[in-house]
This record gives sequence, C-alpha cells and structure tokens, in this order.
Amino acid sequence: MREELLYRMQNAFPLTAKPFETLGQELNRSEAEVLEEVRRLKEEGIIRQTSAIFDTKKLGYHSSLVAFRVPEAQIENAAEVINIHPGVSHNYLRNHDFNIWFTLAVPPDSKLGLPETVERLKAMSGAEEAIILPTLKMFKISVKLDTTGKQSKKEKLHRKEHKALKMRARHFAVIRELQRDLPITSEPFAETVQRLNIEYDELFRLAEELKEAGVMRRFATILNHRKAGFTANAMSVWDVPEESAEELGRKIAEFRAVSHCYLRPKYSNWPYNLFAMVHATSQEACDEIIREIAEETGLTKYGKLYSTREFKKQRLVYFDPAFEEWERKYGD
Repeated sequence: MREELLYRMQNAFPLTAKPFETLGQELNRSEAEVLEEVRRLKEEGIIRQTSAIFDTKKLGYHSSLVAFRVPEAQIENAAEVINIHPGVSHNYLRNHDFNIWFTLAVPPDSKLGLPETVERLKAMSGAEEAIILPTLKMFKISVKLDTTGKQSKKEKLHRKEHKALKMRARHFAVIRELQRDLPITSEPFAETVQRLNIEYDELFRLAEELKEAGVMRRFATILNHRKAGFTANAMSVWDVPEESAEELGRKIAEFRAVSHCYLRPKYSNWPYNLFAMVHATSQEACDEIIREIAEETGLTKYGKLYSTREFKKQRLVYFDPAFEEWERKYGD
C-alpha cells in the first residue's frame, strides 16, 4: 500500500472532509489503516508536508533562482546567512564553481526588491559572484516521484487554461490556511473551517476557484526525495538555441523524471538557458536519463549540477510578517 499511497498523495490529494477515508476507498483499505501508514511515513521523514502549492507570481511576489560563488571556507556561514531570509525556500550546495543555489522570493510591497535583496545577501554571505536566473518561460513544475515504479518514462503535458478571478478577502484567508501542513487526523480540515467560520463545501469551493485561476497549482504531499528512495537529483542545464527553445523545452518536460523545466537568461559567465531538474534512485540512473534527453534533443552543450548538500527546503509562507522584519533589520 505504501508506494501507491505516496503516489496518490503526490498526484491528487482529495479535498474532502475526510480525505484519508477517500484514499482508503481508492486503495481498498480502511481509514484507520491509511492514517496509521501516513503517520508512520511522516515520522520516518518520508513525507515532508501536505498542503496547497501556490503560484508565487500570481500572488504578486517576485522570485528567482539565484547562484552564488562562495569560497569554500565561507560556505557554512553563507548558507546560514541566506537561510535567514524568509523568502528562501530551497538552498543547496552543488558541484560547480557557482556552488550555492537557492530560490528567493520577495513580496509585492518589498522596499528593497529582488535585485537589491540579492546584493544584500551577496555582501552578507561573502559571495564573490552572483547570477540571478528568473523564469522566462515555464514548461513544467510538478514534483511527483514515481514511488510505484509502474509509470511510463514519458508523460503528456497539457496546457491549462485558467479562469479570471477577482481575489477577495475570503480567498486570501483560505490561502493563509491551506499553506499550513495538514494534520494527520480523520477530519484534517476541521480546524480550518472553524477558524474561517465557514462550511466544508465553501472551503473546497473557494479552493477550486483558486485552482481554476491558477493561483493554487494543486494540493499535494511533498516527499523527502532521498528518504523516499530517490537519492540523486541533478539540475541539468542546457545551452539551447533561442529559436528552438520552446520545442525543446516541451520535449524535455515530457520526461517523467523531470520535475521542473524552465527557460532562464544566459550571461557571459553562464552559457545555459534551459534548466531541467532530474530525480532518480541513483546518480547512474540520473546520468542515463540526461544522456537520453541529450540523444533525443540532439543537444551537445549541457552540464549536470548534483546537489551534495541540502541547506534548506521548505514551503514559502505567504503574507508572513517575517519579510518586513528582515528588511527592517538588514535593509538599511
């Protein structure tokens, strides 16, 4: 049951009053069995969090992937400094001259803005060089590890049409609630509806509106890759001709092992513009997937940046006063 349960929780976590009962019905298991297994998976650290995944840009935040080149002796201090910023959700050490890679977001009312925040972090961390790599085009963002081993190597991606939505106070209240880690109880949304003073039907209707508008990408369980058996992840980077970037980006995104695929800018000190995160059960398996991508696309100029250490990985907390506090402390 474990592998199938993890796959379902990553792909389509039920937004129902009793989601673990729903999962049990799908797997022909009792609610009690599912709850027991999920608690075990959480205790073992395989499940990181179950919550809504929101589109940062649609909420007005400015975000980017950032790379620092940090002297080896400064790495520990640099990671600590970077991690303090509330907009840093992922921070990794990778096997490259640009050795610290992190994602950074700042809220719409940030006084510093993203470039100046990067400059402050660069100075505070002792980084010698920095590159800002915002998303120019997103081809895929979907971390769904194949825990069953039964899925095909490729998946068809469908472009979603989003509905216009005039955001109201009730939507923002729901966002604040659904970004919390879901408790592992029979009715995990019970406290949410109490705090919002609404019924389940209205909660799930508002969540569906956010999803149809693309504000909420999905509600899902995120796993600790390594503890789930996916011990290798490589940020594959590709030098793609501008005129074929769209076609090749979509082709690479169809590989199921690719969780993220983006077009980003090139610089004089960074020649790669297409980024594809690859997850596999070993470095050899990662290498093989990247080799297959190269063969299928005909691309010859590429690199593989393996994460050698995880400094930080957590969901971004939207509307967090910690952003204003950081700028007040470090912005002058």
